[in-house]
Amino acid sequence: MLATIMHAPRDVRCEEIAEPRIEKPTDAIIRLSASCVCGSDLWPYRGANEINEPKAMGHEYCGVVVEVGSAVTSVKPGQFVVGSFCLSDNTCPHCKFGFHSSCVQREIMSGAQAPFARVPLADGSLVATAELPSDDLIPSLLAVSDVLGTGWFAADAAGVQEGSTAVVVGDGAVGLMGVLAAKRMGAARIIAMSRHKTRQDLALEFGATDIISERGDDGVARVKQLTNGVGAESVLECVGTQESMSQAMNCARPGGKIGFVGVPHGVTFDGQYLFRQQKSLLGGAAPVRRYLPYLMDLVLNREISPGKVFDLEVPLTDVAEGYRAMDERRAIKTLLRL
Repeated sequence: MLATIMHAPRDVRCEEIAEPRIEKPTDAIIRLSASCVCGSDLWPYRGANEINEPKAMGHEYCGVVVEVGSAVTSVKPGQFVVGSFCLSDNTCPHCKFGFHSSCVQREIMSGAQAPFARVPLADGSLVATAELPSDDLIPSLLAVSDVLGTGWFAADAAGVQEGSTAVVVGDGAVGLMGVLAAKRMGAARIIAMSRHKTRQDLALEFGATDIISERGDDGVARVKQLTNGVGAESVLECVGTQESMSQAMNCARPGGKIGFVGVPHGVTFDGQYLFRQQKSLLGGAAPVRRYLPYLMDLVLNREISPGKVFDLEVPLTDVAEGYRAMDERRAIKTLLRL
């Protein structure tokens, strides 16, 4: 089958590999209904993460089960499923506490930018729908597996509540999903920080009440201006750079909460600075499995449409263009049709 392989920075190829097979009794094989490029895929693409050998790409996935291992009981061939990018057993103490992304058996999904994929820990990672969804819902269900679940975790970790003020730092796909999540959680004011018209428009559609184009100290000053000098109760950090984290910290009011989900690159903290801030930090890899059933129901009931974040669709054979478009910010998020 054809699959996406990253060989080196900016060297992404669609090439023939063997179809996946059951390797452990806890595995499942799914036929993907669609796949996509994640913003985190751009870190190795840009050379920020080391690539030691050719790597099969793709960790966002949904599709139909075609085969299961002998130990799998919760899903069966023919069912449509969505899974988390962090694979988990859903039974360990950390999973039961709601932090599936710290599962003692945790694995990271890979190889999903392809027609078929192997899903380890299938019982704990996959959630099936009652029936096959219509084709127009596929992009939104695909979004649930990572980008929506990650944006949702950012809002949850930031303590977004009914009537609160939330600031979203980052206008990529995760940041836009954070806007959607904050709206669903009842935030009265949602300030999206974005410099790009198409992303600003989508943020407004998802529920943003204010747009700030300034960054750094100027961006913080605008947030303070909009909040009468106080700052926000909840800040969602969805980038992962030193600048974005500092901006997030400085936009939060004393006693506020920062939910950080941007994969950190070059982010450091000073103990005295943290001591003086009096702000809560919670983040990391999103425990998407915690939210899967609820978010899938919202999509299936057509209460939300996170699939709108896909603004470029290409066939798998053109996956290199999908990466380039996101890298050059010509696209928010690329959908791959298989």
